[in-house]
Amino acid sequence: MSQVRHDDGHRAPIRRSGRGVAHAAGPRLLPVLVVAAVAVGALAGGAGAVWLPLLAAGPALAATTNGPRGVLGTGLLAAATGAALGLVHGMSAPETAVLLCALPAVTAASVLAGALRLRRERVLAAVRSVAEAAQHALLQPVPETVGPFQVAVRYSAAAAEARIGGDLYALESTPHGIRLIVGDVRGKGLPAVGTAALVLGVFREAAHDEPDLLAVVDRIERSLARNLGPDDFVTAVVAGYPRPGDLEIVNCGHAPPLLISASKEVTAVEPDRPTPPLGLRALSDGTPGLRRLPLAAGDQLLLYTDGVTEARDRARVFYPLADGVGRHVCEEPARTLGALHDELLAHVGGRLHDDAALLLLRRDPSGRPVAAAAGTGTLPQAATSSAQRVTRPG
Repeated sequence: MSQVRHDDGHRAPIRRSGRGVAHAAGPRLLPVLVVAAVAVGALAGGAGAVWLPLLAAGPALAATTNGPRGVLGTGLLAAATGAALGLVHGMSAPETAVLLCALPAVTAASVLAGALRLRRERVLAAVRSVAEAAQHALLQPVPETVGPFQVAVRYSAAAAEARIGGDLYALESTPHGIRLIVGDVRGKGLPAVGTAALVLGVFREAAHDEPDLLAVVDRIERSLARNLGPDDFVTAVVAGYPRPGDLEIVNCGHAPPLLISASKEVTAVEPDRPTPPLGLRALSDGTPGLRRLPLAAGDQLLLYTDGVTEARDRARVFYPLADGVGRHVCEEPARTLGALHDELLAHVGGRLHDDAALLLLRRDPSGRPVAAAAGTGTLPQAATSSAQRVTRPG
């Protein structure tokens, strides 16, 4: 039984209802309906010879919706229908012979086209499977709860076939407190994915080794300086929670996080001084600054990539993220991000044109470590389902 990934990240079996079977069978029956329509038109119109060449549309259409057997069956049905209509309308033997030769030829070509289509679909399915495995290795599951925080993640890759992109995120519980990163790699495709993997690998190692958050950023910077080209860079926000109520943020050319108070007031956490993106420090005199701010019980912190704030509607208006947060923020981070994601898709008309990542943390009002609910352990990123929803509306 096949499986589908829900927004909560867990896999569940697909229940194939009668309605789902009808949706699947509809396109497959369409070539047969075309042959029947041509037959009805030939009988009702009287001019049978004019209608009969249209029977070739049946097997040709079947090549796009059916397998080789379905195409062959449609071709045989079209040939039998053509022969019967030829007899009814008294067509001459040469005309009937031409028709009966043309339909098998079209059917044979359609069988070949259908077989090639199925082969391409199998290759694409294998590529998607490999891409999904790469995604799981790159964007490892984020805990549903960590320390005093509830955590939720939403990630949508603009490329449906790849299901992965250049946006990155990670959260680590370390001896130096909770640390997280959200970033965006310049560029697209496999080079961007490779750079994202490099950043995440260095971050996960440095987050456990370095007691100072700025040292973590320096480790990433040095690694990128050795491995990136002169025009490549990564914007990122690296945050830490070393002590109760004390939040540290290093912003390297990235969009400012949003701090949501328990009273639902939304504030952009701007850096104290502008800092170049990771990988470009050698080209400027700017060094990253560490900003500390209190994080009270019940407060939330939203980190995101520019695929969210630069998403435009048909009027070329950017999505107002801060306003959306104010409308949808609640005590359940996963529910908040779900509402934001749905509103974002509605804003752009159902399809994002850039990767988009959202990571939301909420400090428990009691200030105590949050216990995971029974039956839940980790909440994997909902990248696959999000990508499918973006690229396959309806």
